[in-house]
Amino acid sequence: MTSTHDADAAPIDLPVDGTELATYVAAKLCHDFISPSGAIVSGLDLMQDPAAQDMREDALALIEQSARKMVALVHYARVAFGAATTSERFTARELESLVVGMTQGGRASLDWRILDGEFSKPQARALTNLAYLAVGALPMGGSAVIRSRTEAGWLHLEGLAEGARARLKPEAVVGLAGERLTEGLAGQWIQPYWLWLTVTEAGGALHVEVDDGKVSLAARMPA
Repeated sequence: MTSTHDADAAPIDLPVDGTELATYVAAKLCHDFISPSGAIVSGLDLMQDPAAQDMREDALALIEQSARKMVALVHYARVAFGAATTSERFTARELESLVVGMTQGGRASLDWRILDGEFSKPQARALTNLAYLAVGALPMGGSAVIRSRTEAGWLHLEGLAEGARARLKPEAVVGLAGERLTEGLAGQWIQPYWLWLTVTEAGGALHVEVDDGKVSLAARMPA
């Protein structure tokens, strides 16, 4: 596993709390919004181009697809990264819809096996991030099974990703361990670290296993 960075550059020593942490979360969200928003602008440019009127239907399809992606991003980010009161509750179906909106159309499939019920804000934040990262561990395709169970006062969440070349990037491994990033790309680190922070601040623990063709993310939180 190799990281993408300039070997001659000074190591990146990212803080893991406060204003700078918020800066990296904001940067990650801005990066996610760039692609669909840019596609919408490109579609509008095509529609306004007199020489490209034969592509109006394609432009409209691009705008519609990108707008839907933007809406999915907003709804997902609101739960996965946004702030809300502890009294807010989310159903399993609501959370499934958020994750599906973010992962559909990719090479990997999502196998959602979360039992019906409600989740607190920290639990929902952990589940949406864990599921997204499990699907993201399958760049060449495969299946990500998302499960949950409650036992002895604890909520157990598991994301099991199986497929060819299932892997976690080095930055993700650092983030999931709750460690500062000293080299590599902050955009690959922040969401895994955010998952670790969410779980540990709730009084839980995060366990990660990476084997040949398999990645397992398991979180334990107070029920």
